[in-house]
Amino acid sequence: MKILIADDDPVSRRVLEITLRRWEYDVIVTVDGPSAWYALQRERVAIALLDWMMPGFDGLELCRKIRTTPALANLYVLLVTARASKADVVAGLDGGADDYVTKPFDREELRARLQVGRRILALQHRLGEQVRELQDTLAQVKQLQGLLPICSYCKKIRDDSNYWQQVETYVAERSAARFSHSICPSCWKSEVEPQLARVSAGHENACL
Repeated sequence: MKILIADDDPVSRRVLEITLRRWEYDVIVTVDGPSAWYALQRERVAIALLDWMMPGFDGLELCRKIRTTPALANLYVLLVTARASKADVVAGLDGGADDYVTKPFDREELRARLQVGRRILALQHRLGEQVRELQDTLAQVKQLQGLLPICSYCKKIRDDSNYWQQVETYVAERSAARFSHSICPSCWKSEVEPQLARVSAGHENACL
């Protein structure tokens, strides 16, 4: 998984880089807001660790730019900063960060927060796949529309080529519907029962 670090402090930046590489992340290192923004537009980054106070534009401004960019909609953002007041945390999360880690950071806390980010990204990926599958399914469904010419006697439907065909054939060719045949109660009474009666009477006559 690819992670971007944006931090203008060389010590913090190096500690983060070493820690993340030790955890086997693919790390991109940037030193300010503009260089981080440049990298985010050219690399497929999953998680971004942003310092708040940086030259060019700060981490909070970068969060806002990320959240208004559709291509970066799924990027998971952690603000890693020495600003630790409750007001700062609220401002960071309101500004678009997904999580907030204070400096000096605890390695195990950072590891746990990154695991949360990975779980959320995995969930987003699964949901995205399900949405795409649903869209593909809907795209394959053919809609029956308009006026259908149907024969008053045999109930066949006329298609666009002036060819008459059974209702089930016409519908099956234009939708995902499939048919199984049965007999409704009224047809059973009007059609099947008289036939059964005739067969039964014929059998009795044959026996006489």
